[in-house]
Amino acid sequence: MMATKPIASVVTGPAVSTVLPALLSRPYPAVMGILNVTPDSFSDGGQFIAPDQALAQARKLIADGADIIDIGAESTRPYGSQPVTAEAEMARLQPVLAEVIALGVPVSIDSMKSEVVAWALDQGAAIANDVWGLQRDAGMAAVVAARGVPVIIMHNRESADPAIDIMQDIAAFFERSLEIAASAGIAPDKIVLDPGIGFGKTQEQSMTALARLSELDTFRLPVLVGASRKRFISTVVPSEPQQRIGGSLAAHLIAARNGARIIRAHDVAETVQALRVAAAIEGQQ
Repeated sequence: MMATKPIASVVTGPAVSTVLPALLSRPYPAVMGILNVTPDSFSDGGQFIAPDQALAQARKLIADGADIIDIGAESTRPYGSQPVTAEAEMARLQPVLAEVIALGVPVSIDSMKSEVVAWALDQGAAIANDVWGLQRDAGMAAVVAARGVPVIIMHNRESADPAIDIMQDIAAFFERSLEIAASAGIAPDKIVLDPGIGFGKTQEQSMTALARLSELDTFRLPVLVGASRKRFISTVVPSEPQQRIGGSLAAHLIAARNGARIIRAHDVAETVQALRVAAAIEGQQ
């Protein structure tokens, strides 16, 4: 078992505290490149589980223009993923995390377990990415607050309910998460909201969340969108995950137009190009 440091053992340095403002200061959204060191992620499971392959992919994502590397060691896909222990997650991360961090781009740790997030932040990761929005692991908010790092709060549900207004559900979920964050002492300027495209939603609800994304402006917080290669794309044009680059770009351009400030993507070079060209064209209006 890997030992973890006590929650309050790390003092956050100024480099960490300025990560989010720097990412949000540009005229186009920042791009978060996905690095899955897992055997079963829906799109690239097993491709980067070997440390040398993971590090090569991290370098490629950065060369392609990624502003953040989001590294995860447990598949959180909403169908067919296998839960793993915190020890197993850290064992997958251990051989590669420090080297990815050393590449110089902010690293986000994608985990729903506070023990894993605490350990990764102690290694130098700069952002916590919780797919259960501080509502699954009771220790997560305390870990984030103690280290003063940005946190991505994602909407999620145990199962999809086609009868609900998904935007009302997302808003109610975020209100609960923000109460948890405030109680733990997480500063509002450290919070990013993620509507959780593909998580606990029907395919139609995922598209609704993208179409109505601007409704989240009421929270006055930056929004991240990760629609990359998601299954809803195949309901419009039948396709496998690797064939969904066009649909991913369409979804992300709409998300950017509707206010998203961070885009999480597998295909970083294409996403960066699309976002920057769209911003340049809109700048001519």
